[in-house]
Amino acid sequence: MEPNKLPKPKSIHTGHRLRTKQQFLEYGGEHLHDHQMLELILFYTHPQGDVNPLAHTLIDRFGSLRAVLEAPEEELVKVVGITDHSVTLFKLFIEVMRRYHRDDIVPGTAVTSTEEAAELLRHCFVGLTVETLYMLSVDAKGKLLGCDHISRGAVDAVLLDQRRVVEKAIQRRASQVYLAHCHATGYAMPSKEDVWATRRLRQALEPLNIRLNDHLVFADGDYVSMVQSGLIENYLLR
Repeated sequence: MEPNKLPKPKSIHTGHRLRTKQQFLEYGGEHLHDHQMLELILFYTHPQGDVNPLAHTLIDRFGSLRAVLEAPEEELVKVVGITDHSVTLFKLFIEVMRRYHRDDIVPGTAVTSTEEAAELLRHCFVGLTVETLYMLSVDAKGKLLGCDHISRGAVDAVLLDQRRVVEKAIQRRASQVYLAHCHATGYAMPSKEDVWATRRLRQALEPLNIRLNDHLVFADGDYVSMVQSGLIENYLLR
């Protein structure tokens, strides 16, 4: 140490990153608040500095950890301190979570009702900001054959690709199918276009002896069934 110079005082944040990581690894995330979990993520996009204020700012602005991760890129970058790396990592977390849960969609699982189909499909739409369409293919005994991504649309519209649905259903040798797509606007009520396109698709599948049992519309973790809403006929009651 140079003469006549006092040592620099240690920052209150010295060792904070290491302690936070160790706490998470030892005890898991259940005891951590949203802003602390967000801090852990920000450690990897901000190699140096105190990210605690930034984590608090994000939570205050968007309301929760989930809302931060799902926030549109154009809104995230308005927050001072958020970088392209931050946005990329946030969106990566959401995609990893979707793929993690999609592994629960196992061929052979019983799918004999709208509720069972909805339980399998709901994780496919977590964090999506554009309308996206999936299909479950099921055999004559109600056993799942597979789940397929059909199409991806815009913020307020999805393309119900009739040809791709038919091709995938035939490829899976399905006897029945369930469709599901998400509304990024936050309202799960099917549009007139959704209902019209679904009815046309049913007509295209009928000569192939493939039943379209239901079409579900998801938004904010909730869903609306076209069958249960009376928008299309309930084939399962025939």
